[in-house]
Amino acid sequence: MRIDIITAVPQVIESPLETSILKRAKEKGIVEIVVHDLHDYSADEKHHHVDDYQFGGGAGMVLQIEPIYKCISKLTAERKYDEIIYMSPDGEQFTQKTANRLSLLENIIILCGHYKGIDHRIREHLITKEISIGDFVITGGELAAAVVTDSVVRILPGAMGDLASALDDSFQDNLLAAPIYTRPEVFNGWKVPDILLSGNTKEIEKWQLEQSLERTRLLRPDLLDED
Repeated sequence: MRIDIITAVPQVIESPLETSILKRAKEKGIVEIVVHDLHDYSADEKHHHVDDYQFGGGAGMVLQIEPIYKCISKLTAERKYDEIIYMSPDGEQFTQKTANRLSLLENIIILCGHYKGIDHRIREHLITKEISIGDFVITGGELAAAVVTDSVVRILPGAMGDLASALDDSFQDNLLAAPIYTRPEVFNGWKVPDILLSGNTKEIEKWQLEQSLERTRLLRPDLLDED
């Protein structure tokens, strides 16, 4: 899989891509992640500006159409992309189901907005999917792109040492994960549930499912209403 991330501030996203599962997945050749700096595509040869004022007035700068167009055009001329995604608070809410679907694709582009956003013509003519990580606004799309990238890459075969660890995460079956514990068995008078120490796999799995259902009903009942 290849993920191309387009941004005006690459330093914001580079650190998350160089640690933990993402770093190991890249080293194993499971995923190729390439960050593209929009300033390299600026029409402003002197200052390499990629933003400008809004037509019609209004506060905040807007990422220009030309650098984004040039970057996307270069990439799509080199290979076919299954999705060209724009990280936006207006987009479809990102869920585990979305991550699962994206993990089956071969090549995707993720465009990060910044400042006030991007020239809307890019959204009208080049973007195939808009994704939001929640009903709130952050400075730019870089951290949101890192969230999406991490969520997608960790479920690629071979990215994690134990694929089952990803498959029993919260939301994979529209259920929250069961509580988890590690040593010591007793700390400060707080005990690990006896069932988890029993060695009875069948009963442990039954308990975990019951706990998942109970936690979902209590904390996220909306998940149980989904198809």
